[in-house]
Amino acid sequence: MKQNNLAFWLAAIFIGLTLAACQATTVQTSSTDVPVQPTIIPNTPASAAQTVTAPTVPATDVPAPTNAPTDVIDNASSVPITLNGDSITANNASVQVNGATATIIAAGNYELRGTLNDGQIIVNTADEKPVRLILNGVKLANSKNAPLFIANANKFIIHLADNSENFISDASAYVFENADADEPNAALFSKNDLTISGNGALTVQGNFNDGVASKAGLVIAGGKISVTAADDGIRGKDFLIVQNGELVVNAQGDGLKADNDEDADKGYITVEGGKLNITTGGDALTAERVVTITSGEFNLTTGGGSNAKLGEDVSAKGIKAGAHLEIDGGTFNINAADDALHSKGTLKINDGKFTLATGDDAINTETTLEINAGKINISQSNEGIEGMVITLNGGDIRVVSSDDAINAKDPDAADGGGMGRPSRLPDFSAYTGRVFLYIHGGNIAIDATGDGLDANGAIQMTGGAVVINGPTVRMNGAVDYDAAFNITGGTLIAAGSSGMAQTSGDASSSQNSLLIHFGKTLPGGTLVHIQNSAGKNILTFAPTKEFQSLAFSSPQLAMGETYSVFLGGSAAGASTNGIYPDGAYTPGEEFTTFTISQSVTVIGRGGMR
Repeated sequence: MKQNNLAFWLAAIFIGLTLAACQATTVQTSSTDVPVQPTIIPNTPASAAQTVTAPTVPATDVPAPTNAPTDVIDNASSVPITLNGDSITANNASVQVNGATATIIAAGNYELRGTLNDGQIIVNTADEKPVRLILNGVKLANSKNAPLFIANANKFIIHLADNSENFISDASAYVFENADADEPNAALFSKNDLTISGNGALTVQGNFNDGVASKAGLVIAGGKISVTAADDGIRGKDFLIVQNGELVVNAQGDGLKADNDEDADKGYITVEGGKLNITTGGDALTAERVVTITSGEFNLTTGGGSNAKLGEDVSAKGIKAGAHLEIDGGTFNINAADDALHSKGTLKINDGKFTLATGDDAINTETTLEINAGKINISQSNEGIEGMVITLNGGDIRVVSSDDAINAKDPDAADGGGMGRPSRLPDFSAYTGRVFLYIHGGNIAIDATGDGLDANGAIQMTGGAVVINGPTVRMNGAVDYDAAFNITGGTLIAAGSSGMAQTSGDASSSQNSLLIHFGKTLPGGTLVHIQNSAGKNILTFAPTKEFQSLAFSSPQLAMGETYSVFLGGSAAGASTNGIYPDGAYTPGEEFTTFTISQSVTVIGRGGMR
């Protein structure tokens, strides 16, 4: 969390008063010569957790995808159009030829072959049946305008013939017959719905503005399509659907875009498969309303990558939705100067494999964020996962962050919230705000320079495992929350600095929690071992960074049981996230012994002193 100096000193005063009011017991001295004072935070006896329903923001209805027209090629009925460098040959009344310009005026199949050095193919028909343009070894160029312009067609399909290579390149500056005209504005431009299919290859060079653009909808059903654009790569104003194929986009603006902001059921992107390799100065995928992804391979680089610096008015996000982003599967490698996954509304991850490196937040939404499954590896971020209501139901999640790793915050708050401990409530159910972090499952490993878990509201944990290697500076904590942290299940292990350290547990928590202040900074790799009175291993853990405190909650912490804490020593076997699970531990120095008599036990003193 970010704090100003006034808030810093107010918090320090409050923490000192809080610690002074805690119930004291006999001071013990550990073998490390650090005074240790087991402290029990007074509260009511633990009871069954009360369920509090967080405010929710309903997800935007996802528009039904518009499927591509059935692509059946009848070569016998195709009208041949031959490109002869500076002229065009087409012996059919449906094709009107004027020098290096050919206009198709009727529905049907048309096959293009050859090279057009400086000319234009125009489609202009009011027929209800589709126009299908078969590109079979074509090179189209225009020095003043768009070489392929669909002015009017109820249904238009570009079919890339098998084993064919096709090229389209437009002018760097357009000359319009009417000075007020601003269309076409892409190398391949359609005023109507456009479908691209087939197994051939298409290379588009958009020198003026966009590479491929439709003022209506655009469906990519196949092909190997490579686009370079002065602005946006591939744009379907109403919708953009990728069903298959291989896309390579290099755009100075956005990569794939659907930007209809006038109709509530338009402005969406759907990806159902394919391979997308996109490098952009702006967003890789951006939709005014909804982005839905069911599968596919995504390699996205935006804004120069995660180490680039952006201007304040530049958006260079990996995948961005104006209302709702939902991912059911796929493989994502995103290197973004801005957020990797972003929604102004709701965001849901149901599955998928993610490798994310960002110069800002990795996964960000302004309302609700839900992760149900998947493998998420955030190797670089400012803040890893951020939203107003975050729900983690499952998944294998790894977060490295230069600020907060998982941050539940109110987007309308000026500074993201308060200081944590000063407004702490005795009970989760007493919280009346709208900022929540729910952890119901998953395996979560965090390496945070700022707070590990940060909620400018309340946290509830019912399952899963969270391991935090947190901050080393006192103004942040491995666990930080404003209101309450209710825990009824799962395992929480959080090592970090001591000044702002908190642990889980409130009056209604049915699982016991522990917070140990060690009184000095211990080097990374130092083993912390907790065992019960029978010598059973409860925890053997080696933080990766230097630390001053450890927060711990586990179903194995039993009321009335006595535990011993050891520092150093050695552990056998392999570790997972610093945890040695088999319990083969050779003791180091005993630090302290304590007995659990309340739901939250604090040992030693923290505070910013």
